[in-house]
Formats: sequence, C-alpha cells, structure tokens
Amino acid sequence: MKKWMPAVMLALGVLVVSACGEKKYEAIPINETVDICAVCKMQIKDDVYATQLTMIDGKNYKFDDIGCMEKWEHEHGKEQLGMDFVRDYNDKTWIEHDKATYVYDPSIRTSMAYGVISFKDKKSAEKFVADQGVGTIMSAKELESHDWQQNKEMMKMMMDEKGHGSEGMKGMDGKDGKDGHHKGDAGHK
Repeated sequence: MKKWMPAVMLALGVLVVSACGEKKYEAIPINETVDICAVCKMQIKDDVYATQLTMIDGKNYKFDDIGCMEKWEHEHGKEQLGMDFVRDYNDKTWIEHDKATYVYDPSIRTSMAYGVISFKDKKSAEKFVADQGVGTIMSAKELESHDWQQNKEMMKMMMDEKGHGSEGMKGMDGKDGKDGHHKGDAGHK
C-alpha cells in the first residue's frame, strides 16, 4: 500500500487543482447611471436588451443590444472571452449566451434595431413567436451565421420619436466612420 500512496496523492492533487482552476463567471448588475455600451456608447438601460461579457482576466463589457455585443466580439475575437450573457425577454434573468434561445425578426424593436431577443428556453421563444405572429427561432449556434444588420427604418423611426430627426442615420453602415447609433427603448411587449 505504501508503494501506491505517492501515486494516489499525486492523482488527488491533480484532481483538486483542476477543479479549482475552473473559473466561474457571473453577470454583473446594470447601473443605468454609469453603464454605457462598449460599442455605440449609449446609456444602457437595465432592461431585456442589455447584454454583457466577461473576459478571462475579469474585465467586463456591457452592451445595450445583443447586436452591439456581437459586433464587439467580431472585432475583438473570443479567444480571451470567459463568458457572455444575455437576458431572458420575459423576466430579465441573465442567461449564458450559448444556453439561450433566440428570436429574430426585423420588426422586433430592440435598443439598436438588430431585432434579436433572447429567452431562457425554447418553449418561451415559441410562445413569443405564436403570440406575436412573427419571428424565427434560432439557437446560439445558428446565431453565429446571422448577418447582424440593423433595421435602418426602425432606427430612423426611433430617432424621430426621440426628436433627433434623420441626421443620426449617417454612419449607421459604418462608411463615414461615425457610429450613428441611437438608444431606443420600445419592444414588442
């Protein structure tokens, strides 16, 4: 038995170290007074459209729309990503991005007019589509090939409602170097 003791101790040590090495990431509450979107620089509301990601080093980035988070991940890569979070459309609970179910339709009014909302389960997403009569249900994997185009007509309408006219529309396609984003706040509820 003494002959096997070092091997058993080594195996237990490796098991303990590997279990401790797995980092747990948690979503951070939204603070509407200071949090701004890492992409469009608009104030983030503590609502169903807010998303966030935490890097391996602990740095956290918050976004006002899942489309902004996707744009950030596309530009910066996911190599140092610890976890990304979205919110359930019905109750605002945080969900790991890969575990959520999504609904897309260009008519769904989100903060930055990307038209994608998230649900904690497929049943909730199906109910939304049935109730609203619009939407395509997507998994996180299917969302990877989504084109992430903003609904420019909706953005213009949201800006007009806020009294900003069409001037803010310049640059929404990124061609003149301005982001042209405006924070919308209505949804399909």
